[in-house]
Amino acid sequence: MGATAGRDATAGGHAGWTTTGSRVVYENRWIRVREDDVVRPDGGAGVYGVVEVRQPSVFVVALTDDDEVVLVSQRRYTTGAVSVEVPAGGTDGEDPLVAARRELAEETGLTAREWTEVGRMDALNGIADAPEHVFLARGLAPVEGGDDGRGRVEEGIDSVRTVPFADALRLVTDGTIRDGETIAALAFAAIHLRRFH
Repeated sequence: MGATAGRDATAGGHAGWTTTGSRVVYENRWIRVREDDVVRPDGGAGVYGVVEVRQPSVFVVALTDDDEVVLVSQRRYTTGAVSVEVPAGGTDGEDPLVAARRELAEETGLTAREWTEVGRMDALNGIADAPEHVFLARGLAPVEGGDDGRGRVEEGIDSVRTVPFADALRLVTDGTIRDGETIAALAFAAIHLRRFH
């Protein structure tokens, strides 16, 4: 598959692509998989599969007063491997900031005083229509009234830890952090914080 046909393709064409037909081949409450009959930019006919994520996702780079990033570890069903990530999740139809606050609390038991949206991105845009928002959260404190940990159990989160920001970037370079969205979220935060020169 080449460049994505994108949302506009279903209306007839986009960037040299023409959509001649479309059908939903699978859907659930989180995603819809679509197959589009297309005419490629080179004039050839083809079929393009698109995964539509029903709601945007949010990614939270939570930074402590000691310049440490909060990371979670969980075994991802899709890969069968343990993944080290920033707190994240779907918006479930909520405003992205509301969803980011919820995900931070559910996955780490923390709240934040200061929130800044530092970037937006599209995941796997060669096959997916999956918009994402990245937030930097500072002024961290435990959730008021305590944290029951239910969100972590449901998500399969094994651990929550903090690492110095510079060490988080090293975890990317040594392959410990392999989740693409986490890598991009850390990069957005680093750019915002002027850590890249």
